[in-house]
Amino acid sequence: MHVLILGAGYSGTAIAKAFASTGQSVTGTTRSPEKLATLKAAGIEPLLFDGNEISAELAEAMRKTTHLVQSIAPGRDGDPMFRATTPPLDGLLPNLRWVGYLSTVGVYGDHGGGWVSEETPLKPVSQRSVERVEAENAWLDHGARHGIPVAVLRLAGIYGPGRNAFRNLTEGTARRVVKANQVFNRIRVEDIGAAAAFLAGGSAGGIFNVTDDEPAPPQDVVAEAARLMGVTPPPEVPFETAEMSPMARSFYGENKRVSNQRLRQAGFDFAFPNYRVSLAQLWTSGIWRGE
Repeated sequence: MHVLILGAGYSGTAIAKAFASTGQSVTGTTRSPEKLATLKAAGIEPLLFDGNEISAELAEAMRKTTHLVQSIAPGRDGDPMFRATTPPLDGLLPNLRWVGYLSTVGVYGDHGGGWVSEETPLKPVSQRSVERVEAENAWLDHGARHGIPVAVLRLAGIYGPGRNAFRNLTEGTARRVVKANQVFNRIRVEDIGAAAAFLAGGSAGGIFNVTDDEPAPPQDVVAEAARLMGVTPPPEVPFETAEMSPMARSFYGENKRVSNQRLRQAGFDFAFPNYRVSLAQLWTSGIWRGE
């Protein structure tokens, strides 16, 4: 098995580490020269890729790739691998046996706090979610036409070492914005890595929600982190009067509870099934700093 991670950022690096821990050869791309050394230190063979031009080095890595994880977000021109300027994937990836595509639970849109599963009809609200649906379909169609299993991983809100409520509280950026009956799902980044490696190991295809067991109000997560730290949580701020960026406010326009039962039924066990277990481990281990 040779694994290629297109876009070895926060989630992509966690996935690469999960594969590398089983002795697999892993290559990961970044658009930033400053991140090459960090990827190398994580056991990932690093390559530069801006999402457009495929270098000779990347083309060689693609020829060896058996398992591909696509983590680069699409744009208005679609997924980087399916743009008109990109050579046909058949030639780029002749040995491909499995694909993992990282998407988002945002493709479900707003369901008024109701439960959604992989069978729920999609009604994306934001342009970025519309683009994700198009990219999902492009990969699923490619897999169907070439007999390659494609697993679409629809990710909830991502957090983990270096990106969490402890850091926000320490840096003074934590807020407890309260909107009546609003909940969000979330997922620990290490569980994303483990889920991708699990699905690849079983050559599993299809759509999987990668999210914890417990949708919860965001203010509760901040309060729990503050309790563990022994500090006073920031005051609650009504959503209606909160100062927020347009993007941050847009997230509150989608209220749903996302089920992970398909992934569990496939045999995957979450290391961090809810935010309380996860926050406690982050705090007691000291890895919340992410340094």
